[in-house]
Amino acid sequence: MLYGKDDQEEASYLEPIFGSASEDVDLPKYKLNKESIEPRIAYQLVQDEMLDEGNARLNLATFCQTYMEPEAVKLMSETLEKNAIDKSEYPRTTEIENRCVNMIADLWHASSEEKFMGTSTIGSSEACMLGGMAMKFAWRKRAEKLGLDVQAKKPNLVISSGYQVCWEKFCVYWDVEMREVPMDEDHMSLNLDTVMDYVDEYTIGIVGIMGITYTGRYDDIKGLNDLVEAYNQTTDYKVYIHVDAASGGFYAPFIEPDLVWDFQLKNVISINSSGHKYGLVYPGVGWVLWRDQQYLPEELIFKVSYLGGEMPTMAINFSHSAAQLIGQYYNFVRYGFDGYRDIHQRTHNVALYLAEEIKKTGLFEIINDGSQLPLVCYKLKEDPNREWTLYDLSDRLLMKGWQVPAYPLPKNLDQLIIQRLVVRADFGMNMAHDYVEDMNQAIADLNKAHLVYHKKQEVKTYGFTH
Repeated sequence: MLYGKDDQEEASYLEPIFGSASEDVDLPKYKLNKESIEPRIAYQLVQDEMLDEGNARLNLATFCQTYMEPEAVKLMSETLEKNAIDKSEYPRTTEIENRCVNMIADLWHASSEEKFMGTSTIGSSEACMLGGMAMKFAWRKRAEKLGLDVQAKKPNLVISSGYQVCWEKFCVYWDVEMREVPMDEDHMSLNLDTVMDYVDEYTIGIVGIMGITYTGRYDDIKGLNDLVEAYNQTTDYKVYIHVDAASGGFYAPFIEPDLVWDFQLKNVISINSSGHKYGLVYPGVGWVLWRDQQYLPEELIFKVSYLGGEMPTMAINFSHSAAQLIGQYYNFVRYGFDGYRDIHQRTHNVALYLAEEIKKTGLFEIINDGSQLPLVCYKLKEDPNREWTLYDLSDRLLMKGWQVPAYPLPKNLDQLIIQRLVVRADFGMNMAHDYVEDMNQAIADLNKAHLVYHKKQEVKTYGFTH
């Protein structure tokens, strides 16, 4: 029987996915196939490649947002093709970015008497790079005016040893010495007793962190500002503060509105934050703002004409989808201040609950109880009879799907192994109760496993010696 073209296409479409020729061979991995395959089959093949990955909602290691409302997802999927950098072609998208910058500036108490500036970025890593470069360029201008030989010595950046790796990258990429202020058990954030000992005329700036990756602690930015102000009164070589608020920038204003850490402080000149953390957007958007245009050197702003019309750009990355920044604007419109506050308050309550339940086991010493950023960090109490570690507990929890990291703290504290739970907006109280149940069962299973092992060893020994 002969089939026409339409019949052949219909027969091809009716072919069962798991009865197709494409499901009978290995997926192409390192070399393109010669022929195309049907979209529905390609979709299934690629989706199946990710079957054994963890469930993002159960990933308690990541700060990145793992849920957005269906309407936000729809809006973002419909704007994936918009190039965020092409401001002349997509002027409404540019206006949306500008609105977001203004809303964030208001949230961080930018003064109406200064001309704040800001931009979206791919994430906080790019934002930190921009903040760091601005500090370096501005420092060089000031130092040269004062007659300092800026080539005689490498410039330096002062930061707590609890920094995120993007700052190490910045210092390597832009040839800056990183001066780490060590953390210790009495100072789980920036040590204000010693921080100014690391500052000299070659210091481009000090980074304060609103939410240290390791422990979730906030640096005392107000206390740091006071130290910097006193220092600046004694020298012509001024130093200023950049706040890495990757996590806290979209959290502290809602949960601790009276906490002073932002542009209310005279010496805080720039701030970055991740929209894809507690800004509640899927990964791919960050923000950096300067309190006044004088702190963003003109040479870091480039003008491009080949996309149609002349446009300024200050980002490191160039072409990228506008979907994430549009998702950020959706959240701002959708939630408003009260909505963000309500979401974060419930997240805060969950973190406090988890800390209390973990404490009840009697096995752990709480390092961070979630009272600021909703992170719960803890270490095992000393017990010579215990034969399992936090790494074992992580493995056991993974059997239930929970991804809970165990890791050493930074140098000087790297002998201390801790575990960390990052509580996000989509981790509700119901899930928290499930987690506590699974954690208690994991502990019981570990204790039982070692008990059974020792009993078997005793039986073996008894049979051998008698």
